[in-house]
Order: sequence, then structure tokens, then C-alpha cells
Amino acid sequence: MLKVQNISFSYTKVPVISNVSFEIKSGENVALIGESGSGKSTLLKLIYGIFDLTEGELFWKDTQILGPKFNLVVGYEFIKYVSQEFDLMPFTTVSENIGKYLSNFYPEEKQQRTEELIKVVELEEFTNTKVKLLSGGQKQRVALAQALAKQPEILLLDEPFSNIDNFKKQSLRRKLFGFLKEKKISCLVATHDKEDVLGHADRVLVLHQSKIIANDLVETLYQHPKAPLIAAFFGEFNQIDPFGIVYAYQLKIVDKSEFEATVKNCYFNGRNYLIEAHFNSENLFLEHFAKIETGKTIYFNISQ
Repeated sequence: MLKVQNISFSYTKVPVISNVSFEIKSGENVALIGESGSGKSTLLKLIYGIFDLTEGELFWKDTQILGPKFNLVVGYEFIKYVSQEFDLMPFTTVSENIGKYLSNFYPEEKQQRTEELIKVVELEEFTNTKVKLLSGGQKQRVALAQALAKQPEILLLDEPFSNIDNFKKQSLRRKLFGFLKEKKISCLVATHDKEDVLGHADRVLVLHQSKIIANDLVETLYQHPKAPLIAAFFGEFNQIDPFGIVYAYQLKIVDKSEFEATVKNCYFNGRNYLIEAHFNSENLFLEHFAKIETGKTIYFNISQ
């Protein structure tokens, strides 16, 4: 279990992380969300031991995680960190990069492990390709596999699919997070993408202005967002008195109601249309199955 106990950190006088506490159980997948600059990457680096804490303590099980003041070499065997900058060997192959830290005394086991991870990150056709010839997204997948090679107990991921195109993201997410669950590897994922969270994360931490403002199940935060920041992560939303935060999909167009609005824009969304309308001197967003002309008056109900 990871225990983060009242930790604080600052680069200057302004705190980046302030009195943050939480726990991650063995095998648990936890998402870390927040605006750009909120300190998500810094928090991962603190947990990995790249920086020294200003205050507080970090433990993985009974081992205290300490920074560079106490460790000549940063990091621990039981924890792996995949940043947005990949530490790969460009002039060697994909399989050589993934097997870099595996023992040559057990060649069959090394080969089996390498092949298994190549399948997890869907790079079978690039096994013998030199890393310098890969795209940014492919390099990111190599870095993920490399981090998993020695079976860490906890994995820290910073925007792990940011360079990977949409053709691969969904299946890669399923394979990676499924693999982590199967192997009971804990995971903390810093992300801006709700698809990294929905269907995969067990719990969500929300970091805002250096503090954790929410720590709850994905379903709970999605269904009952307590702040606009949380609702905005999951989708288009509105703030309507006295109902509070209401997602666009919760507004239904009807023939007649007390709620009247005027259509400003209509955006094709794939499964439906996102309607932007003028309501009570503010912009309102709702979803509808059909396109609606600009300027048309509509009526809607609110379902919560």
C-alpha cells in the first residue's frame, strides 16, 4: 500500500503541493486529475523520489520513500515511473529496450517476458525495429513496456497515452490496465483524458490549487460532481439554479416546458448533436438526437 502522509513541496515560496494525504491499495488503479499546472507531474515525481519533500512522509508498505538527499540513485526497485520524456536507447531495437533490465542469466524467461510485454503495448510488428525509427506514440508504448519489464509493485504514469493516436488508444488502454489488474500492480495515472478514467480507474483524486479537493469512486464523482472543475473533466455541463451542476445529456428537449432557450450553434457529436443555446442571459449546452437550426426556440426539461 502507498501511504502519502501530509506532504508539501514548493520550487519557490509558492507551494505546489500542500498538505496532501491519500492511500493507494495494492492492485488499485487510481487516476489523478486537475488543470494544467496543478502539480500532477510534481506529485508523481515526489512519490518516485525525484524531489525531497518540504514536509510529510511517503511509504510503500513499510519502506519510506526518500529523495536525492538520502539516495545516491533516485528511485526504488518496487516503483516505476513513466514520464512524458522517454528514457530509451535510440540505436537498439524495441525488444532490446524492453529487455534492458532483465537478467541475461535466464534467456528463455527474458524472451518470454519481452514478448508478453510487446503484445501488451501492441508493437509485435516492430519487435526488431530500432527505436530511433519509431513515432512518438510508438516510443511511448516502448517506455510503458520497459517500465513493466521487472514487474514493479506500483506504476506511476504521467499522461501515458498523450502521444498515441486515436486508432490505438482504446485497445491499448484495455490491454495495459487489464494487465495491471491481472498482475495486481498498483497504478497512479496523471491524466487530462476522461477515457483514461472511465471504465478503468477504481478511484479518482482531484488536485486543485496544490490540494486534493476530492478523493472518491469514479461513479460517485461523475454522478455527483461537487465542483465545476470535476464536471468539466467528464463533459459539457451547465450550472442552473436551483439544480446546480447539470450535464448536457441531462437536458431533454420537449414540446413545451417552463424552460425556454434559443439555439445559437449546433455541433455534430457522432452519436448525437451538441446544442449551444441562449438561456437566462447565459450559454447553455444540451444533447439532442437531431440537428436544430440556429435561432429556433426550444423547450427543455431537466432530469437528474
